[in-house]
Amino acid sequence: MMNQNKKNIFANNHYSGYLFIAPQILLMLIFIIYPVIKGFKMSFYEVYGMDSYFVGFENFKNLFTDPVFLKSIFNTILFVVAIVVLTIVFALFVATSVFDKNSKYVSFIRGSYYLPVMVSMVVMSIIWNFLLNPSNGFISYMLGNAGIKDVNLLGNPMTVMPVIIFVTFVGNVGQAIILYLATMIGLPEDYFEAAQLDGATRWQRIKYILIPLMKPTTAYLTVINIIAVLKIFVVIQLLTGGGPNNASVTMMYYLYQNAFVYNNTGMASSIGVLMFIIALLFSIPQLKSFLKSK
Repeated sequence: MMNQNKKNIFANNHYSGYLFIAPQILLMLIFIIYPVIKGFKMSFYEVYGMDSYFVGFENFKNLFTDPVFLKSIFNTILFVVAIVVLTIVFALFVATSVFDKNSKYVSFIRGSYYLPVMVSMVVMSIIWNFLLNPSNGFISYMLGNAGIKDVNLLGNPMTVMPVIIFVTFVGNVGQAIILYLATMIGLPEDYFEAAQLDGATRWQRIKYILIPLMKPTTAYLTVINIIAVLKIFVVIQLLTGGGPNNASVTMMYYLYQNAFVYNNTGMASSIGVLMFIIALLFSIPQLKSFLKSK
């Protein structure tokens, strides 16, 4: 009887659910919400040692007159757009090619493409740095045997960003393929059987049924890839250090330099605020598309 009364008390208490989510909300407030608010506040201050002075929008004005920062904006947008487009297009191509094949073959494809995702980006970057070494790297050696001498892909301002984009893409695309395949395998077969009875070809079934049904997954992958690419630091730090001549510097890398190399936390916070705005602007259209599809 007492146990029954306790159950009734919890069932009638509208606040009991909040007790279960209180620890998560507390952690989010401490480690996410507070740092974001603090970052916005710091962007309006200039810090000298232990003292800080309110400077308003002066940090932002200085950033937009800094050629290195303007270069970092261009590289960041190029980086984000290239990775998102390549990841979505290639992952869709692979997933639509194998989703209805033998289950063992699908499992092999998933495992093969997901293997680079399991490798740490630090390890991945070190391996690619070794492969791309102009003196004794395997890729330089192979190009030399093909008659292409003195190739330094990471030391050429024209090729450094495409190389970084490719390295990031290789370590990133496996997750998108896994998510697409999981969604496709879970779709009802009635759609495809009806289309097949109506004489639709495989390409027509993919184009008019499969890809439209993938819109929520595509929107989700777009948003998480935008956020992930904006935060990428390790690849650039280990492969190029922002060089040559700032050709590969991104907003995240420039934020790191201002915060920990130049000790300019006000400027670093301003870059963080701008990155937050860019992520928001890129993500809002995809979030709208995701909500409409619900």
